[in-house]
Amino acid sequence: MSNDKRGRKVAIVGATGAVGEVLLSVLEERNFPIKDLLPLASKNDGRSVRFKGKSLPVMETTETAFQDIDFAFFAATGSLSKKLAPIVAECGGIAIDKSSTWRLDASVPLVVPEINPDALDKHKGIVACPNCTTIGFVMALEPIRRKAGLQNVVVTTMQAVSGAGKPGIEELESQLESISRGEEPLNSTFAAPIAANVIPLCEGFRPDGFSTEEVKLLFETRKILDSHALNVSMTCVRVPVPIGHSASILIETESPLSPEEARKAYEAFPGVRLLDDPENNVFPTPRDAAGTDDVIIGRIRRDLASPALWVWQVSDNLRKGAATNAVQIAEEMMARGLK
Repeated sequence: MSNDKRGRKVAIVGATGAVGEVLLSVLEERNFPIKDLLPLASKNDGRSVRFKGKSLPVMETTETAFQDIDFAFFAATGSLSKKLAPIVAECGGIAIDKSSTWRLDASVPLVVPEINPDALDKHKGIVACPNCTTIGFVMALEPIRRKAGLQNVVVTTMQAVSGAGKPGIEELESQLESISRGEEPLNSTFAAPIAANVIPLCEGFRPDGFSTEEVKLLFETRKILDSHALNVSMTCVRVPVPIGHSASILIETESPLSPEEARKAYEAFPGVRLLDDPENNVFPTPRDAAGTDDVIIGRIRRDLASPALWVWQVSDNLRKGAATNAVQIAEEMMARGLK
């Protein structure tokens, strides 16, 4: 964290959403140096948020809201960040965006601070946060990449309903109540009922049969790792878990790497916690990750048919997968004297 404690003026666009609420908690927990905090939403409907024991009114997000703002965290729709992030930059602030709008823009850094903080030096007022699934995934890949290189990766994700925001959480809760009453669960947020079910679709399908969520894993990972020839094969699945994305990952390295060497690499990497003791049934689950900032790794083992390694990874998609990573970006920018 930065030693620069000069107070900043901070805006949160989407302050009443699932990620926005966690952002408020993370900023408070990490004692982020805030002089003024401006919670924003799509409209001013009288709502308020709590921050450091105070109630702050939520204001409507407008083009004039960003004067003198140092950091604007966007935890709202992509259309809003597309329109307003350039205005933040024009006003001299830094827009840190959680939507997919800017992630693959060649002029915008896509950053996980433990992995590619140097990319921030080239910012032009906008910084993109990767997808919540991508962040945990690349945190599982980078320690291995630094040790033995990466050749091919196959990943199947199991993604919590909160990845779809509050509507996803509310739909799971509503469907569980319907099932408990013996009623048929109704779905609108997801393509099928999610309660007592799994859905092999996150977001929407493309003409090639892949989902939009799946291709994010490919292209965002390549950009973050600056490895544009890396082969990533992926399937993304929605599961009836409130918080915590999981991933089963098969990693083929450029040079041989044993499970023991992989464990040591993970233990030494910031932001990663190893939880891997199969003899005692110790492995990470979404419940272990929920409410923490750790990317937790377990079930490291050699593939039975190849020299590749299997890895199981879980992380809190609302914290490290979204809010915490965004705050870490701001902290890193202050530490580098970029704001």
